[in-house]
Amino acid sequence: MSSVAASPPVGVSRSKRSRRPSTATVYRWELRKLVSQKRTYLGLALVIILPIFFVVFQNVHQRHDRGADNIFAAQITQSGLATPVLMLLFLSVFMLPLAAVLVAGDIVAAEDGNGTLKTILTRSVDRGRVFAAKALAAVTYAAIAVFLSAAVATVAGVASWGFQSVRTFSGTVVSAPEALLLVFASNAIYLIPLLTVAAIGLLLSTATRNSAAAVVGTIGLVILLFIIAQIPGLEGIKPYLLTEQFENWHGLLRTPTDWAPIAHSAWVCALYGVPALFAAYLIFLRRDVAGG
Repeated sequence: MSSVAASPPVGVSRSKRSRRPSTATVYRWELRKLVSQKRTYLGLALVIILPIFFVVFQNVHQRHDRGADNIFAAQITQSGLATPVLMLLFLSVFMLPLAAVLVAGDIVAAEDGNGTLKTILTRSVDRGRVFAAKALAAVTYAAIAVFLSAAVATVAGVASWGFQSVRTFSGTVVSAPEALLLVFASNAIYLIPLLTVAAIGLLLSTATRNSAAAVVGTIGLVILLFIIAQIPGLEGIKPYLLTEQFENWHGLLRTPTDWAPIAHSAWVCALYGVPALFAAYLIFLRRDVAGG
C-alpha cells in the first residue's frame, strides 16, 4: 500500500522535470535577448566599419604598397582577396577579442545587475541548461562577428580590386576560389583562441557580477599577455601565452599547409579555456539566489 501511495508524487516530479525548457529553447531565449540589446550591435559595428574604412582609404589615396613587409599588403590592389587577410591580421589582435568580450562579459553580469537572473533561477529552469545556453550564445556571437567581418572585407575588397589569385605566405600563387576558401578557413581557425577569450569573459561575468569589470578584466588580461611577450628573458613561455595563439591561422596560408601551429594552438587554448569555462559553470551552479 505504501509503495502505491508513494508513486503519484514521483510521477508528478518526473512530469515537472519533463516540462522544463530544453537547452535549445533557453538558447533561443538568449539569442532573442542579444538581438534586443544595443551592445550586441556595437561590437558588430566595430568589425564591419573598419574593413569598409580600410578599403575606402586605400581607394581614395590609391596606395600601392609593393614594397610592404607583409606579402598580402604588397598585393592589396592586385586582388580583393588580400583585403580580408589583412583585416584579420589587424582585427585579430584587439578588435575581435573586444567584440566577443562585449557580449561574453555581459551575458551573465547584466542579468545580475537587472535582477532578472534571480527570477530565472528561482523558476523551474535547470541551471546547467541556462549556463549552457548563455555559453552557446556567447560563442555564436563571436563566430558571427568573425565571419561577418570577413564577409564585409571580402565583398569590399573584391568590389574594388577584383576576384584574382593571390600569393600566400610561402610565395605560392593560389587561384581565387581556393584563396576564398582559405580566407574563411583561416577565420574559422582563428575562432580557437577567440572563443577562449570569450570563455574567460564568461568566467569574469559570472564571478564578478559586473559587466564593466568582466569586459575590462578580460581585455586587460589580453593586453598584459601582450606585454609579457615583449619582456626580454621570457622567450621560453612566449609559445604558451594565449595571445600568441592569435596567429595560429597563418599555417593555413602556407604551402604545404603547416598544421603544427594550429595543433599547438588548440591544446594551449584548451589549457586556458576549459578551466575557465568549468569554473564559470561551478560558480553559476552555486549561485546564491537569495543573495542575488
